[in-house]
Amino acid sequence: MFDVVTGGAGFIGSHLVDTLVAQGNEVLVIDSLCAGRRDTIARHIDSCKARFLKEDLLGSGWQDAISGADRLFHLAADPDVRQSAANPDPTLQNNVIATYRVLEAMRLHEVPEIVFTSTSTVYGEARIIPTPEDYTPLEPISVYGASKLACEALISAYCHSFGMKAWNFRFANIVGERSGHGVITDFIRKLRANPAELEILGDGKQAKSYLEVHECIAAMLYATGKARGTVNTFNIGSEDWIDVKTIAEIVLEEMHLTGTQLRFSGGERGWVGDVPRMQLSLERIKALRWKPQLGSKESVRLAVRDLLSAP
Repeated sequence: MFDVVTGGAGFIGSHLVDTLVAQGNEVLVIDSLCAGRRDTIARHIDSCKARFLKEDLLGSGWQDAISGADRLFHLAADPDVRQSAANPDPTLQNNVIATYRVLEAMRLHEVPEIVFTSTSTVYGEARIIPTPEDYTPLEPISVYGASKLACEALISAYCHSFGMKAWNFRFANIVGERSGHGVITDFIRKLRANPAELEILGDGKQAKSYLEVHECIAAMLYATGKARGTVNTFNIGSEDWIDVKTIAEIVLEEMHLTGTQLRFSGGERGWVGDVPRMQLSLERIKALRWKPQLGSKESVRLAVRDLLSAP
């Protein structure tokens, strides 16, 4: 099996590469290293178990390398929801246009399958929680969410027009070792700088689903092996949620900090485009006989420990 992984030096991508290499697959990683780090996959490159191309998907020089691939995992993206409200152009370029270029390269080189990492933010502020994959209308409230929904639409069009197959995975908050952004890393960074006070964006009551990264990878690969439609869309997350204030308390516990003052910026949203309540229905993937082994609280605690123990 020859797999291509865009964004394979990033947080989720590097864990996916670990698994694909362990399965004995031939793996090509394409990553610009704008957000990813080569050291996360260096052992696979040094042992010749994976090849690496430092390329930007918006440029040229990488397209021919995917020729002969059986499947392309497209994880490369600009994941910053907050920044997409301040400066939308990088999000549109690195998500929508980059995905179009990936699909075109796949079409020209006859790569038959794409696995795409989407997001729960395509649902916007859903009125049904837990939210199923067939929920409508899809009205994202962030440029990031809109960009991922646009990518799903492009993928669907290419699959139906050119005989490809796709798996779209709408993620809850995925956390764990090597994570470079998100509420947990933000709290750890702030507390290391000033353990006496922790600013929490919003009112701390925002409640969302969190899943540990290894469970996420297992779910992706399991569903990819079981579902064989033209376009297969699945939610991936935990079956519960946790609020931001509780996450802060877990971080404080794991850092052995007492007496830290919590300061809330106020409002039900932490930032423009923030969805205050999110939990995904997992009935579709559970019908394939997969379910998460960890809940949100356990996933968060494991992630905090992994991030604190990282060099």
